[in-house]
Amino acid sequence: MIRNALQPWHLLVVLLVVVVLFGSKKLPDAARSVGKSLRILKSETKALREEDAQREQGQGREQTGRRPGADVTS
Repeated sequence: MIRNALQPWHLLVVLLVVVVLFGSKKLPDAARSVGKSLRILKSETKALREEDAQREQGQGREQTGRRPGADVTS
C-alpha cells in the first residue's frame, strides 16, 4: 500500500490545486522567492562550512604549538 502511495497523477492533482489556490499570476513570484531563499541558504551553508574548516585548522595549530611560517628562517 505504501509502495504505490504517490503516483504521477497525484502530482498532477497537487499541481492543479496549487494553481487554483494561488493563481497563475502569483506562481512565478513565489518560485522566484523560493529561488532567492535557496541561494541565500546555500551561501550561508557554505560560509558556515568554511568557518568550521578554519576553526579546525586553528585548533590543529594550537595542538602542535606551531604557527604558520614559524619554521621560516630570516
